[in-house]
Amino acid sequence: MSKRIITVDDAATMRKMVGFTLKSTGHEVLEAADGVQALSTIKQQQVDLVITDVNMPNMDGIELTRQIRTLPNYQKTPIILLTTESDPGKKNQGRAAGATGWIVKPFNQDQLLSIVSKVLPN
Repeated sequence: MSKRIITVDDAATMRKMVGFTLKSTGHEVLEAADGVQALSTIKQQQVDLVITDVNMPNMDGIELTRQIRTLPNYQKTPIILLTTESDPGKKNQGRAAGATGWIVKPFNQDQLLSIVSKVLPN
């Protein structure tokens, strides 16, 4: 079943790569370059999953996660943090903010699809 997923990353190439992988399995993919843009988008269009980078200008992925969790329609929406950070402290911050999971870059398409299929309800 096709889901609407937003991918948030300040690197356009990363958004394109994640988007290509998800579109290949039939998902609709929205893109945002930072947390501010993502928050604006998801307030206008309901999404089923958020995949966000942690380190971005304007609003980082952890703050974006906190902000999303304050929205009534997004209490249970899965949020995956995608980052080069492997620091346990950052992971704990992400979990505390309400993130569902964590993928460390670089990753392969199978890893991404496996995590997406685990967190998205059918």
